[in-house]
Amino acid sequence: MNKKYVKYLSVLSLVLVLTLVLTGCAAHGTANLHAPTSGPYGFIYKWLGIPFQKLIMKTAEIVGGTNAYAWGIVIISFVVRLILVPLALNQQYKSTTQQEKMRAVQPQLKLIQVAQKKAKGPDAQQKISALMMDVYKKNNLSLTGGMGCLPLLLQMPILIGIYQAVQYSKQIGAATFLSIPLGKPSILIAVIATVFYLIQGWMSLQIVAPEQRKQMQTMILMSPMMTFFISLISTAALALYFLVGGIVILIQQFITNYVITPKIRKRTDAELEKNPVKIVVTQEMLDDILGETTTSANADGSATSTTTVERKEETNELHQNLRELNKGKQKRNDNK
Repeated sequence: MNKKYVKYLSVLSLVLVLTLVLTGCAAHGTANLHAPTSGPYGFIYKWLGIPFQKLIMKTAEIVGGTNAYAWGIVIISFVVRLILVPLALNQQYKSTTQQEKMRAVQPQLKLIQVAQKKAKGPDAQQKISALMMDVYKKNNLSLTGGMGCLPLLLQMPILIGIYQAVQYSKQIGAATFLSIPLGKPSILIAVIATVFYLIQGWMSLQIVAPEQRKQMQTMILMSPMMTFFISLISTAALALYFLVGGIVILIQQFITNYVITPKIRKRTDAELEKNPVKIVVTQEMLDDILGETTTSANADGSATSTTTVERKEETNELHQNLRELNKGKQKRNDNK
């Protein structure tokens, strides 16, 4: 299975687990608003719900005021997201480095993509897929794109804890934030939070090569969709967590775009100057696998065979053009 789809499935699985827990808690609690004492939900409430209830109430006592509980949730959310920033920036650094290296091997990947569409038999498809693996392996590229699910995994206990703290506390559940009940869903907060994640997703696409944007658009949209969906089925308190997270991640993306990425591009260009990408795939190799000779029609209707030598020259020329393009970008950055 394509690694890109494995990544999608892993994120969707995490979202599904979180959704089941939240809806299960809601189904258990809305009938009588009594906290669960047994079973998996009782275990979760004991070790997550109660500690977060105490933390929110203690923070609210310190803050004081009409919206004390809401501000308590905002402060806790901000601290949690702030703690996760170094991990998120580290993953963003790896992902951006990966994207910059992908620019150099893109000509080879394009050749493979065209060959995959032409491949008819399973043997040919398998050999072409093996060549793609070699391109990644021999150029020290990660198939997962440098991104992982760890930040989301670490946030899941926080999300569940905040939800249960509000769901099973009459005081917190009855509190409001700008007249919005914390214990009920709020479409207004859900929409605002989603907008922050949409802006962040748009900003992240600006530092990606045009040829890679289509591949990443689906993954980029998953975060806003997940935010909106979970915010609608849960409480305004949880939507507040996402809203605060959206603000933090937007600042984080700004740092990535204007501080981290320029440095990575300079460093990657310097590395490619010393160690150019390894040419693993050529049109000649792919033609041998496909067992065909491509022909092109002349203006007079006759057919001219494209020889393997000409194919090789075209491939080399494509790589040379890409290297010159990267050099030009580097010079423009240096001039700035």
